[in-house]
Amino acid sequence: MMLSSCFTNSTSQSLWEMICFGFWGMMRYFVVFFLVIASIFSYGVAMHSGEQPLSRIAIHRTTFAIDGSAYIKAYPLVLGLKGQSSEWVTLEYSYSNPSNSDWIGVFSPANFNDSTCEQENEREFPPLLCTAPIKYQYANYTSHEYSRTGKGSLKLQLINQRADFSFALFSGGLSNPKLITVSNRVAFANPKVPVYPRLSQGKSWNEMAVTWTSGYGIDEAVPFVEWGVQGGPKMHSPAGTLTFSRNSMCGSPARTVGWRDPGFLHTSFLKDLWPNIKYKYRLGHRLFNGSYIWSQSYSFKASPYPGQDSLQRVVIFGDMGKAEADGSNEYNNFQPGSLNTTYQIIKDLNNVDMVIHIGDICYANGYISQWDQFTSQIEPIASVVPYMIGSGNHERDWPGTGSFYGNKDSGGECGVLAETMFYVPAENRAKFWYSTDYGMFRFCIADTEHDWRPGTEQYKFIKHCLSSVDRQKQPWLIFLSHRVLGYSSGVYYGLEGSFEEPMGRESLQELWQKYKVDIAFYGHVHNYERTCPIYQNTCVRNASHHYSGPFAATTHVVVGGGGASLSTFSPVRTLWSYFQDFDFGFVKLTAFNHSSLLFEYKKSSDGRVYDHFTISRDYRDILVCTVDSCSRTTLAT
Repeated sequence: MMLSSCFTNSTSQSLWEMICFGFWGMMRYFVVFFLVIASIFSYGVAMHSGEQPLSRIAIHRTTFAIDGSAYIKAYPLVLGLKGQSSEWVTLEYSYSNPSNSDWIGVFSPANFNDSTCEQENEREFPPLLCTAPIKYQYANYTSHEYSRTGKGSLKLQLINQRADFSFALFSGGLSNPKLITVSNRVAFANPKVPVYPRLSQGKSWNEMAVTWTSGYGIDEAVPFVEWGVQGGPKMHSPAGTLTFSRNSMCGSPARTVGWRDPGFLHTSFLKDLWPNIKYKYRLGHRLFNGSYIWSQSYSFKASPYPGQDSLQRVVIFGDMGKAEADGSNEYNNFQPGSLNTTYQIIKDLNNVDMVIHIGDICYANGYISQWDQFTSQIEPIASVVPYMIGSGNHERDWPGTGSFYGNKDSGGECGVLAETMFYVPAENRAKFWYSTDYGMFRFCIADTEHDWRPGTEQYKFIKHCLSSVDRQKQPWLIFLSHRVLGYSSGVYYGLEGSFEEPMGRESLQELWQKYKVDIAFYGHVHNYERTCPIYQNTCVRNASHHYSGPFAATTHVVVGGGGASLSTFSPVRTLWSYFQDFDFGFVKLTAFNHSSLLFEYKKSSDGRVYDHFTISRDYRDILVCTVDSCSRTTLAT
């Protein structure tokens, strides 16, 4: 049937129904000035390229330009027939008036319409389209003759997102889209099936939380996890179910063009685990007719007992984001290193026990569909080892919502997505600070989108987390936060002259020193940097590749190069900055025993080590007093 013959006079119909789918001193001054200006320019470019790609599409300005001879054919029609949650789709398309700015949007649900538009002015007509695609690609991406022939083909990877899909061809570029034609629908065989499990540490060392996504609400099915020791009897643990509505979002685009139904988020707690034992599990939903829906089977190894002397390995990074394996959504290389970081961790997963992602998780920025994309990307990791997260500005910040910063970096999500999609053992997930123990490690994870200064609730938490650890059992004390509360040579901090988040180390450095924090990790600045052991802007010990003996001061590490657009360094080189790398990468900590820790920085491009150091010491070395680390003593005997 011709698309042009499908119009109707009913304005309440969906779009699918409507279209069927001194001189030298001066020279030195000018050189420094030039470097600073260049850094500002580079920073500006980096910030611009950090834009959510979907936000480049002016979808609300869409107009009709239906061409009856144009078409898009999508196949296969049914996906996931073998139980897989992702599959490649082939598109074949034709248009008689092609241009290099033509693009194809992927819409889900397939019956996209204007239902999510909120009318803010009664004198304005709502736009024809107020639903952003979940991804897009230019029509000439792999068909280089498209602009001449008008014919092309494209392969796109789809993941199970609880609804069907359609593909729409637009002319007019991203800024002035004109809808030309829409494809047939494709869908997964069971779009509601449970998918994308995310493991995380529970509130006790012998508890593992499992969170997953499905299309089944509590009025349709009972969620649970079937689990047990490999080869042993299986037990069932019930799961709680959460979801949220568009009204839970704090602003646009999350409330408008970026909104997409998140499905249902389930969390179950597997308790009384035996240390170091390998367990198998699968996600289940018992329908009210008595039948069962199952996920595939997964496995994990239970955490070691706190203080256990064994090999323990933790990967740490920030600001990874997500990327598409099919090359879509890659406007200005938004998160070019994301897939490499993910692949390198998967490649080494047999040698990884836990992952900590310290904020700026997927950069959805209010485009809700991107959280599904991210959880699918990390599933090979998060389904096997605990995937702990911290809160960043792109998860939490929105004016008037209680965030410490009044910007709009979350795109209206205001923390709801991060707090619901992932479990963390916080007392209140709206306050995203928590501690977690793993064998010989104690991790204190702060939330820099809430106030951390002395006298605040979070400051009391940080002090308690650092002071309550038994260093004889857990000698390796690690502090983590998204924003740089310690030291960074990132160009923005350098231009401010603070080389830190304002009020950062001034508020916390006495705690780090008193309780002898070994390493403090940060994201937010998209590069890698390591300092000397430093206190009050002074290197207490020279930076090295090996430290032994008594604690001197905390080493600060920026590891924000997980995948999002890289940030330049300040042209001013400080004395405390030992190693800098303008590249994507992550850190791996390996505790061999109570006396030996290995730190490795690896590039995401090849997985090789480019910076490292070791710490060798005994428990008595932790007890030794250093600058501002011990209380006053008495001369009395």
